[in-house]
Amino acid sequence: MSAESTASRGVPNQRVRRFHEWRGSRPFWAGLFTMIGGVPIAYFPYADLRLGNMTIAMATTGGAGALIIGVLLVTLGLTMWFQPVVRVFAGVAAIVLALVSIPVSNLGGFFMGFLLALIGGGLSVAWAPGAPVAETAKPAGEPTDADAGEHEYDGQPQGSEAPEETLAVDFGKAPVPEQRTGEEPDPQAGPGAQATESTIDANGGRNSAG
Repeated sequence: MSAESTASRGVPNQRVRRFHEWRGSRPFWAGLFTMIGGVPIAYFPYADLRLGNMTIAMATTGGAGALIIGVLLVTLGLTMWFQPVVRVFAGVAAIVLALVSIPVSNLGGFFMGFLLALIGGGLSVAWAPGAPVAETAKPAGEPTDADAGEHEYDGQPQGSEAPEETLAVDFGKAPVPEQRTGEEPDPQAGPGAQATESTIDANGGRNSAG
């Protein structure tokens, strides 16, 4: 697989992700229903229905009012998309225009435009932006504060991290030789002296002489 094909696949994915982010930050479906609801309200008063050789004109005296209501609904739908701050006002206005379209525009575009505009206005009023994330999640490999606390060593540091006073005391002590099995230290040699064979023999000679 070439690098160009891999790069070309990444571009649509980025566009789709950006579209999802843009759609989630505004009342997208409310604006879509509102704009679709304005189409039948503005279209039916100016449309002609043909049944074979017979033409039925559905134009009414309120044709201009129906056109205005349809255009306003499309405008309110675009306002919900690109100006989500005024979504409540746009939703209430869409509901009012949907109700007005019933007597003005052929029963609200034969109830199709009325229902769509009513649903879009209700969704716009009820929509609210999501709460921002307070703290971003850390990567999987990065240790957390709890893990760092578990492995924390509270004892005295050793090696190069030990204090100077501790090192001085440790180096000032004379090493104590290990005592062999079966040997006793000489009390006259001082504490920590190792017992040897000559010491044992001398002690035994004094005892036998005395």
